Amino acid sequence: MKALISIDYTNDFVATEGALTTGQPGQAIEADLVAITQEFIAQGDYVVFGIDGHDPKDHYHPETSLFPPHNLMGTAGRQLYGRLAELYEENKNLATVYWLDKRHYSAFSGTDLDIRLRERGIKEVHLTGVCTDICVLHTAVDAYNLGYQLVIHRKAVASFDQIGHEWALRHFQTAIGAKIIG
Repeated sequence: MKALISIDYTNDFVATEGALTTGQPGQAIEADLVAITQEFIAQGDYVVFGIDGHDPKDHYHPETSLFPPHNLMGTAGRQLYGRLAELYEENKNLATVYWLDKRHYSAFSGTDLDIRLRERGIKEVHLTGVCTDICVLHTAVDAYNLGYQLVIHRKAVASFDQIGHEWALRHFQTAIGAKIIG
């Protein structure tokens, strides 16, 4: 069994006016990211939307000193970007589609994601989303450390840092044995 984890493809990370936007690189992956998500949903695979969410009153969170406020709970910036938002709305009531609020870079950190994947017998995890060298990277490393087989969809990940993006793609393959496709 396999699962797709779609990471942080929100207005704040993708839209031109987003608070911490990847801009054009993030926007350029939309069609591929949506097509992959549609395919997983159609096959009945488990699809997780791992979405960063911050409390504007939490001044102790480590990201507060690293990045401007982003993906604040209850804001338009935290909503899924573009066609992915529509796809989620059309399918959010399926038992195989799960919205996961996360507070840290990794979708595994402080969440029930590992338990949910293991309950479903999932051994292979596919990753899409942003940022390749931050949240996608940390999720991939945690998945690797938990024993999952990893597949990264090259045409469905992006970053605001092209050098970091390329480094992360190499790291996925050489350091944690991920399969890079697309």
